[in-house]
Amino acid sequence: MKKIAVLGSTGSIGTQALEIIEKNREEYSVSALSCGRNIPLLQKQIDLFLPDMVSVKEKKDAEELQKKYPKIHVVYGEEGLIEAASCDCHMVLNALMGIKGLMPTYRAILAGKDIALANKETLVAGGQLIMEKAAEKGVRILPVDSEHSAVFQCMQGNEKKSLKRIILTGSGGPFRGFSTRQLYDVTKEQALAHPNWSMGQKITIDSATLMNKGLEVIEARWLFDVTLEKIDVVIHPQSIIHSMVEYEDNSVMAQMGLPDMKVPIAYALSWPKRRKNDFKSLDILREGANLTFESPDKNTFRCLSLAYEASKKGGTYPVVMNGANEVLVQKFLEGKIGFTQIQETIERVLCEHIPKYRLTPEIILEEDKKIRKKI
Repeated sequence: MKKIAVLGSTGSIGTQALEIIEKNREEYSVSALSCGRNIPLLQKQIDLFLPDMVSVKEKKDAEELQKKYPKIHVVYGEEGLIEAASCDCHMVLNALMGIKGLMPTYRAILAGKDIALANKETLVAGGQLIMEKAAEKGVRILPVDSEHSAVFQCMQGNEKKSLKRIILTGSGGPFRGFSTRQLYDVTKEQALAHPNWSMGQKITIDSATLMNKGLEVIEARWLFDVTLEKIDVVIHPQSIIHSMVEYEDNSVMAQMGLPDMKVPIAYALSWPKRRKNDFKSLDILREGANLTFESPDKNTFRCLSLAYEASKKGGTYPVVMNGANEVLVQKFLEGKIGFTQIQETIERVLCEHIPKYRLTPEIILEEDKKIRKKI
């Protein structure tokens, strides 16, 4: 029985992961759950899975839960997340949103736990540090993002040294084909209307700006230990091919399926095995009949180019880019800035940044905190 700690259990990835675990009770159990403020849903999860530990954001919520569930160890805050990530389990599913996912991942690695990673920011901000520590501890990091899971699947059984390039696909978001002028007038409601995927608000806005694809480029660089020159992005509006790998003999392998996050979640949990499931299968004659591809418009959607530039410069450039983006996306969702101000401000921030190159978790978090105050 594989024991799983689910960080971010009330979010989109967390709830879908728990659905998979619920249907495979003979394979998995839940050691720990964590959430921010959705305490009613968390309590339903506690009642269903009876974890050993629960982590919440606020102390008052922790105290109330401890009274209600005296046999469960209830913790809170950043230290609580770290404790949950280091609990008695075989794997930590990190479905946290934002930079707060970095330290739990790092501490889970130190504790020797395998990681099912859905938190992009862990590798965007601390990729080299995380991957080196994982290698040192013999910890496996298994991708949960659909694109990275697709690449991972395409690489199974193939020699990594024969890899020619990774091709990450993206839908293009709701504003594919828009001009810069048209982007000035888009609304929050329009930006949240993703054509294919059902995701949280932050990642949906990142998809609309193409920052999500930029973050995935940086994540792929570290996850698969390749240079940026070997990572391309193509727009694939149908979201049927989730990513591809080209090898030195010019063979291209693609992983296909309907846009359903349960597939990569299930694969990360069960790897190296595949488990039979009841997910809807791809009807290749219908959904796969008209697959198209196009180049991303990097001039209109600057975030993708900015991510490449930040990763190439290295050091704390990706840290400040990511931190600035998180703040700016939230401001856009609150109606405080326009859509195009996200990429405009990130570009300015990167131009003004004085980088650091010797990175520790503490330095990364310090730089992240500084940029958030500055934006």
